[in-house]
Amino acid sequence: MSLNVSGKEIRFVELTSEAHGIRLDVRYAREDNFIGRKVYTQAKVFLLEHVAKDLLAVHHEVGHEGFGLLLFDGYRPWTVTKLFWDLSDEATRRFLADPEDGSAHNRGCAVDLGLFELKTGAPVVMPSDFDEMNEKAYRDYAGGTADSRRARDLLRKLMEQNGFHGIENEWWHYNHGSRREWPVMDFTLEEILRAR
Repeated sequence: MSLNVSGKEIRFVELTSEAHGIRLDVRYAREDNFIGRKVYTQAKVFLLEHVAKDLLAVHHEVGHEGFGLLLFDGYRPWTVTKLFWDLSDEATRRFLADPEDGSAHNRGCAVDLGLFELKTGAPVVMPSDFDEMNEKAYRDYAGGTADSRRARDLLRKLMEQNGFHGIENEWWHYNHGSRREWPVMDFTLEEILRAR
C-alpha cells in the first residue's frame, strides 16, 4: 500500500491475524472506548512498513514466552487525534497527543498493544485496561498483581529491544524511533485500503 505525501512515498502494511498471527482488539471501531463512540469504520491496524517489520520481530520473540501481540491501534488519522482532544477534559488530555503537534500515531509510527496467551487466546491481564486513564496506566505503577506487572515489563523490554520507546503514562503505547522522519498524515483507513 503506497501513498505519497509531499513527494515522500508512504508504504503501509495492514497487520492481520491471518497473515501475521497477531490478534486485534480495535476498540475505536466500536463504542466501548474512552469517548463512547465509534471513530473507525473498520477494525483494522496499519503501520509503516519498517515499523510493522520491527513489531513482528517482537511478536516472534514474545512467542517464546507463550504470548502473542494484541493490537489496539496503529496508524491513526489526524482528524481522529483532533476529535479525541476536542471531546476530552483537561485531566484526560494528559494522556492524549496535542493535535497542534500531531502524534506518532498520525505518522504510522506508534502502536497501542498488549499481550494474549497463545494457548488460550485470552488477553493477558495488565495492571490497567487499555485507555484506562489513571495512575494504573503508568508504566512504573507498582500495583496490580505480580503477574500483570511481569507481563507489562516483558512487553516493554522486548519493544525497547526492537526500536520502540514507551511513554511514562501509558504502558500500552509505543513510538518507533523513526517517528520524527515521517509526516503527520490524515488518510482515512479507506484511502489506505484503496491504495493497494
